Amino acid sequence: MIAKDTIDRIMDAARVEEVVSDFVTIKKRGSNYLGLCPFHNEKTPSFNVSPSKGIYKCFGCGRAGNVVGFVMEHEHLTYREALLFLAKRYNIEVEETKRTEEDIEQDTVRESLFIINTHAQHYFHEFLLKEGEGTQVGWSYFKERGLLKEVIEKFKLGYCPSAGDTYTTEALAAGYKLELMQQLGLTNTYKSDFFRGRVIFPIHSISGKVLGFGGRTLSADKKVPKYVNSPESDIYNKSKVLYGMYQARQAVAKNDECFLVEGYMDVISLHQAGIEHVVASSGTSLTTDQVKLIKRYTNNLTILYDGDPAGIKAALRGLDISLEEGLNVKVMLLPAGQDPDTWVQEIGSAAFLEKVAAEKKDLIHLRTSLFLEEAQDDPVRLAGIIREMGQSISLIPDPITRSLYIRQAAVTMGIEEQILIQEVNKVIRKRN
Repeated sequence: MIAKDTIDRIMDAARVEEVVSDFVTIKKRGSNYLGLCPFHNEKTPSFNVSPSKGIYKCFGCGRAGNVVGFVMEHEHLTYREALLFLAKRYNIEVEETKRTEEDIEQDTVRESLFIINTHAQHYFHEFLLKEGEGTQVGWSYFKERGLLKEVIEKFKLGYCPSAGDTYTTEALAAGYKLELMQQLGLTNTYKSDFFRGRVIFPIHSISGKVLGFGGRTLSADKKVPKYVNSPESDIYNKSKVLYGMYQARQAVAKNDECFLVEGYMDVISLHQAGIEHVVASSGTSLTTDQVKLIKRYTNNLTILYDGDPAGIKAALRGLDISLEEGLNVKVMLLPAGQDPDTWVQEIGSAAFLEKVAAEKKDLIHLRTSLFLEEAQDDPVRLAGIIREMGQSISLIPDPITRSLYIRQAAVTMGIEEQILIQEVNKVIRKRN
């Protein structure tokens, strides 16, 4: 718990116009400031900041509050997280009450892990940009994939030398502890670099801290795993993280929609094309915690997965989890042999967005388009599809939305609405 006198010092130091101007271009108008609202799209400035009152107010959408409220709203943070954000912004030491020695020690270790990861990110990034092997191998790979320097720097992409212990030797010489480097998965038990010879994708928290890394081999040896990732640690839990959310969070909130893709390069290529409201689950099945993270920024999710059997299975699972969390979720299964990375480079961002808008499907249309035609002459298979549909609809928490889905599904499938109502209610009763 943050001590009251610390909160008072934060509130005394934090100037609303200074904090807002970190995120929004505002111009002085009399005693106040005016700019375009960051919370909704507008062409005429209606976002007002009053230094004398210590508040902001948008006369377009009605959003208003003090400096802490702005940080909470804009960065989607809790009250405590917003206070810590402002404390860091104004170099205020945070005092917390009732903290044990164990708490302090644990926080010290966590901070050390973040520091080591930040150093590793810098090392890999600089090696990519400036060293012979980094530019000849790593940079060449990203260039072949169509990436420009700006997006490489935005995502802090890097390269780990192929020699066995180049990074580890440098990090140890800089004073970092071997056991912590091993806990983070940067160094293995043989004191060799875990990511050697791989291009590096840093994974960030929503506040920009480096949680871990993904590494892609450039070797043609099929015995070598294509991707390896940091192990879970005291600071990294992959089921709670979405790749690219740090870079995408403002665009997701502004567009009121999030695209979910499968890989690092999908996210990066779409960003480069100007489509920034996109994140990736990065090789893991979509989890409830990841959906909750998306929900902090928007209630609208579009899943863009491969149209092969594995992609369909993953999309349906992600759809069910998202429905259960109350999201408005739709799915677009990509054409055979395409992924967002290559597709957006082929057709351009405008055509990409048009295709997604026209072809994304909700639960009902996705399931019926995939399975209904093949089951028309098979009563047993049709009954199974009805049960699967009922299972998915039963996950929707809002009764009104659930009822509308039932009605639409019954019409689409050509069955009596009462049949689906009974199936949904049966699943709900069984679950409760």
